[in-house]
Amino acid sequence: MRALPPPLTFTPAAVARLREIAAKAAGRRLRIDVRARGCSGHSYDLAFVETPQPDDLPVATPDAGVEVLLARRAELFLLGTEVDYERTPLREGFVFRNPNEKGRCGCGESFHA
Repeated sequence: MRALPPPLTFTPAAVARLREIAAKAAGRRLRIDVRARGCSGHSYDLAFVETPQPDDLPVATPDAGVEVLLARRAELFLLGTEVDYERTPLREGFVFRNPNEKGRCGCGESFHA
């Protein structure tokens, strides 16, 4: 049987941004989830939480300086996803390169799997 890829991996740019955020988020955890919303059906949801949910999964983020949690219900949607952080002249933010996406809405804010 073939091993599953990790649910999330982080590029050096994403880890660097997490380190910057960690300085302001003392004692808090970054929770990543997928919510039902947007014109394509699903949207990535990142939020700082004080206490993890009972079924949250810890995600390995070496040297990020903040604990990252993955909502269990999002695990299958995100399996094999690379998280990056991009700065362009028009926007900046975390970018999810998700091999499970089948398409995105026109504005890029939501996806369907």
